[in-house]
Amino acid sequence: MTERPLILISNDDGYQAKGIMCLVDMLRDMADIIVCAPDSARSGFSCAFSATIPLRLNLQKKSEGVEIWSCNGTPVDCVKMGLANICPRKPDMIIGGINHGDNASVNTHYSGTMGVTLEGCMKFIPSVAYSLCDYRGDADFEPLRPYIRHFTEKVLREGLPKGICLNINFPLAPTFLGVKMCRMAYGSWCNETTQCHHPRGYDYWWMVGHYRNEEPEQEDTDRWALDHGYVAITPTHMDVTAYEFLKQKNDWEQ
Repeated sequence: MTERPLILISNDDGYQAKGIMCLVDMLRDMADIIVCAPDSARSGFSCAFSATIPLRLNLQKKSEGVEIWSCNGTPVDCVKMGLANICPRKPDMIIGGINHGDNASVNTHYSGTMGVTLEGCMKFIPSVAYSLCDYRGDADFEPLRPYIRHFTEKVLREGLPKGICLNINFPLAPTFLGVKMCRMAYGSWCNETTQCHHPRGYDYWWMVGHYRNEEPEQEDTDRWALDHGYVAITPTHMDVTAYEFLKQKNDWEQ
């Protein structure tokens, strides 16, 4: 009898988030699923891991083909702990998400959801991040179902090139105009802190800000696709070498 695929899932919104629970529901008939996710929200943790605190695992729920574990660490900690201590074998796929909020453009570098996916990629396991442009806790993930099932089936069947993972973002819409393979848009976050004064006499700051797209008319970017109703797929390299600049090495080497 053919062994069912095994998928390891994590996120940065916490194991109780609606997004990860919906993802499990979408995929549980396709594969055995192990969830190892933070015990509370860890947004913005990127590829951080815990080097100075002890980590704990707690089995939250177990049913036919599904185990849900929580960990007190970062999203990357969850992947490392899941691979080392929970998964009975090497997973066929690692998935981050479904994230509440987009991870397009420079958000890729900050995202704990992408941290999950990059960690899987560094372990040479086919890895995908799914995100929806909706930060609400009760976001509606149902429009994503046929797309996520299709993309997951395709990766399970065909794999991904070594060192490449997929960052897949969905616009906030009841239906989508289609799917576009995109590059990451150039952009940045602006006015990122706001100062407040506490009644007890000290100042403090909140991280806020807004995203500024530096190339809003470029139709080959993830931000353009999302802004115009398309699902954006951005193939993402584990290798971040700037090869064009590397060609200039003769100007630098002695």
